[in-house]
Amino acid sequence: MIRRQSRIVVAAIAVFVSLAGMMAVVSGLLFDNAMALRGGGIALIVGVAGFVVMLNPGVKGEE
Repeated sequence: MIRRQSRIVVAAIAVFVSLAGMMAVVSGLLFDNAMALRGGGIALIVGVAGFVVMLNPGVKGEE
């Protein structure tokens, strides 16, 4: 199963976005910063969703 290289690159970027989101959530909890907590949660959700969508197999004809 061959994946397009652009999808792999976007999935890797999504992983780093989710890691940054986790860092923002933890710092928001530690320093009682509601804005960082919300933004980090959104970034975490978007990063994980982007990773899953990009690495799901596409149609059979896609190369």
